[in-house]
Amino acid sequence: MLLFLLAAGLTLIFGMLGVINFAHGAIYMLGAYVSYETGRRTGSFLMGVLAATFFTALAGAVIEKLTLRPLYERPHFYQLILTFGLILILSDLVRFVWGPGYQEVAIPQLWNGTVDMLGSTIPMYRLFVIGFGALVSAGLYLVLEKSTFGMLVRAASSDAEMVRILGLPVGTIRMAVFATGCGLSGLAGAIAAPLFPIELGMATNTIIDCFIVVILGGLGNIRGAIAASMLIGMVRALGYVYLPGWVDIMTFVLLIGTLLTRPQGLFYRTARTA
Repeated sequence: MLLFLLAAGLTLIFGMLGVINFAHGAIYMLGAYVSYETGRRTGSFLMGVLAATFFTALAGAVIEKLTLRPLYERPHFYQLILTFGLILILSDLVRFVWGPGYQEVAIPQLWNGTVDMLGSTIPMYRLFVIGFGALVSAGLYLVLEKSTFGMLVRAASSDAEMVRILGLPVGTIRMAVFATGCGLSGLAGAIAAPLFPIELGMATNTIIDCFIVVILGGLGNIRGAIAASMLIGMVRALGYVYLPGWVDIMTFVLLIGTLLTRPQGLFYRTARTA
């Protein structure tokens, strides 16, 4: 579910806008640092999560309006160059503000414990991440599939010119989608902060996993992203137990097999017919 939280924003942006956002990992890193700084100043983990989500969503809106908007009609390599440059800018910004060292966020006291379940001892915070991820996935599904905003987003992604002719603000819709995707990435960074050290490598270490989820699940398919995240998580969990030296290879074999057999995504048909 943590992988889903991280990949959900990229799924939304890549699937709905067609933007290949290589800076998604940098936004995730920025969310973790904002959560750390807010929590350090306020003593509240919840305030850190809210601040990270709001700040990264606002940053996403600014990035979309000032940099991405002129590139929608151009070839995708313009987006690749731009978002790669954003990785460098955001990484240098974080290094300037927080330095190159590691930072840590303490697990909230409410979730700082363990639970005995099925013969295993499971940290309560990980159970919280599972439950929180489930709530986020349900919320995204309802917004994208059942709301008027979701209908507008799907229309703008499939035929932006027709939506513009009808008098609807395509630019505002695109900015809202990109801001939401960045906000989800920042939210994932804040939720992951108590589990992993916060450091500059977060900007690049996670982006490959995000794109794997997007490819396996199908573009713009939230249900597919959930299923792909769980599939990758289970493959890695079994790999760490039985074949620890082959975990990364197993993940890439799964990706390559999907590209060769179902390049549209393993769960594309389910999303279309459900």
